[in-house]
Amino acid sequence: MTTPIRGVWTALMTPLESDGRIAFDLLTAHCRWLFANGVDGVTLFGTSGEGQSFSLDERREALERLLASGIQADRVTVGTATSALPETAALTRHAAALGVAGALVLPPFFFKGLSDDGVYDSFAALCESLKGVKTRLILYHIPQVSAVKVAPKVVARLAKAYPDLISGVKDSAGEWENTAEMLKLTPQLGIMVGHEPFIPRLLKAGGVGTICGVANVRPDLIRRLYDSAGKPDEAALTETVSKVCALVTDVPFVPAIKVLIAEQARDKRWLNVRAPLVRCNEAEQKRLVAAMTAFDAEALAAD
Repeated sequence: MTTPIRGVWTALMTPLESDGRIAFDLLTAHCRWLFANGVDGVTLFGTSGEGQSFSLDERREALERLLASGIQADRVTVGTATSALPETAALTRHAAALGVAGALVLPPFFFKGLSDDGVYDSFAALCESLKGVKTRLILYHIPQVSAVKVAPKVVARLAKAYPDLISGVKDSAGEWENTAEMLKLTPQLGIMVGHEPFIPRLLKAGGVGTICGVANVRPDLIRRLYDSAGKPDEAALTETVSKVCALVTDVPFVPAIKVLIAEQARDKRWLNVRAPLVRCNEAEQKRLVAAMTAFDAEALAAD
């Protein structure tokens, strides 16, 4: 379990029924579609999956039902973070018992202005509670959402103290200098990015891949970008992926991606989000679909 996961992993959106329950048929179908279109694995209940909006029971049930549907456990990781360490540990143990590839864990995210020692102590307490559990912990750095940084020096301390648990980092800050420092201080870890245009640069610098949201709608494109590292088409594909990212960042990301999935899946249930998120209005939906349609037409003409 100390070998990092690598490749193209999708930060799964969570489909919902109109009453807010998880739409399990859509979740399974979406996973199968993603695998058929080039992704290596999927991550449940991260930021894109609205993970903090679901109860522990809902998160356990969703993982159990996804695996029961035939999705391979070694192609699944799970966001297990909560604001309470005992609950994070419980979700992580549950995921490990089901044989999934690993757990994506945020730092404590309620109290702000935390010191590096406080962040270290929190992760260390989690690791101590998981001694003897066979799993991979992927530390999750997304300060623009959590408002808490997982500094490279903290990652290095944790990797040294808990080498049998700390497997990698998902760096979603979109700041290359921070990613480069993690690569430098912890080359033994699997460093991944959430910011899609960084993928080729990361791979050439020793990183291992991505867990990203855009792969929900263009998995084939993210696969091509991953495979382009160091090749002649790298720059062109990076520019193309940057354009897709720009399409879905002028409105809240999760509702925007769900609009595009709803369009390609022909199922309006994908438009549903949980509060405090708000679904895109009709004007936003039409604009997003039109923009992606125009992008696809341009990309097809270029090919």
